[in-house]
Amino acid sequence: MIAIREAKDADTPGLVEIYRATYGEEYAYPQYYDEYEIKKLVYSDETLMLVAEDTDTGRVVGTASVILEVGAYTDLVGEFGRLAVHPDYRRRGIGTRLLSRRLESVSDRLHVGVIEARVTHPFTQAIAQKQGFAPVGFLPQKFVFGTTRESMGFLVRLFGRALELRRNNPRIVPEVYQLACTALENCGLDPDVIVDDESSAYPHGHGFSVSELTTEGYSRLMRIERGRVRNREVFGPMRLQYGYFKLITHHSKYLVAREEGHIVGAIGFTLERIDRVVRIFELISLRDDVIRLLLTELERRCRDEWEIAYMEIDVSAHAPRMQRTVLQQGWVPVAYAPALAFHDVERHDLVKFARLFVPVDVGPVMLIPPTSDMASMVLAAFKRREVMPRLGELVDRAGLFQGLEEEQLERLAAAFRYVTFAEGTEIFAQGDRCEEMYLLLTGEVEVRIAGRDMPIGMVEAGECLGEVAVLMGGDHSASAIAVGDVEAGVLTRQDLESLVRLRPGIGVVLYRNLARGLGGKLRRADLKNFEKTDLA
Repeated sequence: MIAIREAKDADTPGLVEIYRATYGEEYAYPQYYDEYEIKKLVYSDETLMLVAEDTDTGRVVGTASVILEVGAYTDLVGEFGRLAVHPDYRRRGIGTRLLSRRLESVSDRLHVGVIEARVTHPFTQAIAQKQGFAPVGFLPQKFVFGTTRESMGFLVRLFGRALELRRNNPRIVPEVYQLACTALENCGLDPDVIVDDESSAYPHGHGFSVSELTTEGYSRLMRIERGRVRNREVFGPMRLQYGYFKLITHHSKYLVAREEGHIVGAIGFTLERIDRVVRIFELISLRDDVIRLLLTELERRCRDEWEIAYMEIDVSAHAPRMQRTVLQQGWVPVAYAPALAFHDVERHDLVKFARLFVPVDVGPVMLIPPTSDMASMVLAAFKRREVMPRLGELVDRAGLFQGLEEEQLERLAAAFRYVTFAEGTEIFAQGDRCEEMYLLLTGEVEVRIAGRDMPIGMVEAGECLGEVAVLMGGDHSASAIAVGDVEAGVLTRQDLESLVRLRPGIGVVLYRNLARGLGGKLRRADLKNFEKTDLA
């Protein structure tokens, strides 16, 4: 018989055994293999730890915990972590019972519960969803287990007055829209987000010196933090008010920006060297132009000095300028969590962004819907970010986009996704409904009309394909076949119409250039046909 109860001092050897059997010998958090550290968790008022006991043998065979004070998210947020069942006792419903008991024990003490679920097997995902946790994101390659980096599903559940206190109508940038709507729908909420396509990123700053915070600068920085009137835009697991020495013990640091010796801003972050993870939890500034400089300097140190693999930042869904800034810095939105942060008298939705300094390779995963849908969306965004420099360069050169301003080009390039076609692939057929246009990165495409032996034209790298039908509406008037392997950016009619609706100036330029591009293609096709006829 299996009994679920709160952990006791005597359970610590059994808990260590479960963690070793579940996570292997090279777990990123070795403190969970230390009986003294486990005892501290058992006695902590901030942590609820449960165990599953085989009453016939007295053996502890499973465990689950809740961290009830998740740093500066503060106020009624709990992290449901380390649900582990010994391999000898799996598939007996023990994990489900542990999670149910956790919920019963803490539901009246929380507004939001969060789970970061491993995706190398479906157990945690399935149990969490069965207990009302909804997938709202996917965190690629966040943690180290053994010798490999593993991805995590990000799930949330709302309790009590969370929705009553939630601040409505978040303002998000277009790149976050699909992720936000999907996450809110997964949580059973109406997508009430407002797309903000006008807010600009924070400007680049220059002339500041940057160094790590010391005790000497702590009191000065505290005065800036306490005296700010600007709304918070970045949230995380710590706060400056925790005290300098408590920050240090939690692996937390600050980079401080100074101008002529005076502190004008700082960025706080946790540094986990084993996982090679940096998580930004606070950004303090007296001036707008110091924000981007601090982000850039931290990213440089992560990449060049500390060999960090994964960075994470949680931005308020009511802070479109900060969202735009991190996007331009190369971050990718990976999760949208409703009501996660408490600020003033309201709960804010958060957009979780990530940066990877290692190749995107999630390895073998076992995802179940709708976690699999979130993963596909996030990984597509990373792939798009990977080819963005190439797309941006070609968008800048392509005739269809001539005359767009730099900021308009960035928005347009961000709307494309990356696709490949093997040699001989029919990209679309004559008469098909046109829903996509393509910008070729590499390779060539033949354009053919039924009944003709010879292609009527070729589309080459740097040129567009299918743009006429997308812009004018209707069906494809010809077929397109890949000549050799082809890489391309693809822009759907829906995404293009949404972009033009938000930014009409982009549409004016596209339609103006359409006739020029079409005329050029026709002239080139006529010339090639003339040359072939002449040679014949």
